[in-house]
Amino acid sequence: MRRQDAAWRRTARRLGGAIALCGVCVAATSAAAAHDSSHPANRSARAPRLTIARLQYDGGGDWYANPSSLPNLLAAIRERTSLPVEKEEVRIRLTDERLWDYPYLHMTGHGNVHFSDEEIARLREYVARGGFLHADDNYGLDESFRREIARVFPDRPLVEVPLSHPIYHAVYEFPKGLPKIHEHDGKPPQGFGIFIGPRLAVFYTYQCDLGNGWEDVGTYPSDPPEMHEAALRMGVNLFVYAVTSRLQ
Repeated sequence: MRRQDAAWRRTARRLGGAIALCGVCVAATSAAAAHDSSHPANRSARAPRLTIARLQYDGGGDWYANPSSLPNLLAAIRERTSLPVEKEEVRIRLTDERLWDYPYLHMTGHGNVHFSDEEIARLREYVARGGFLHADDNYGLDESFRREIARVFPDRPLVEVPLSHPIYHAVYEFPKGLPKIHEHDGKPPQGFGIFIGPRLAVFYTYQCDLGNGWEDVGTYPSDPPEMHEAALRMGVNLFVYAVTSRLQ
């Protein structure tokens, strides 16, 4: 564990430089893709689009929940980092060929999730290629998300992400972990993950409700502005980690 903690600290130190280099890396990747557009690996080599892709899934859950959340988070990323993110989210299915263009895939909702066998294979490939999945339990997603992600990674269980991990320190410091936005069952917020090698590839925010915190101030009258700010700061960390961890 000490060796892993040391590796994570080194990764955290590199993140600052990686943010500054991100624009250069994107431009270089784009040039390489244009140079050999016929190569079979081209779709994974082309430059990523710097926005958040909202995952549309079947099963009956409201994948479209928290409509103001992602535009607000993108605005915060644009204002607080050097990443030239787009202003609008995209909505995408796992079977869409555009999937490979997006480094950050976000899913949320209150109800059931179901992936087809084809979607299971596509999500596994997306993550293996360097994609980052963030699932945010909007209260009611937990049981079906755990079931479906176990189908995607039957040999890689969700584990609690240590507080020393760079995702809690990439831009803003969260030494105690995720902020608690909504009470739900009154349990403490937890961040669970699936690792591909040293890279955190799937991050599941549980008993936290970050998406509600990203929504317009006043959407939930009981949430003070400082909760909105804490949620945005954590969201900035997530996006920065998602983009820069692909470059390590």
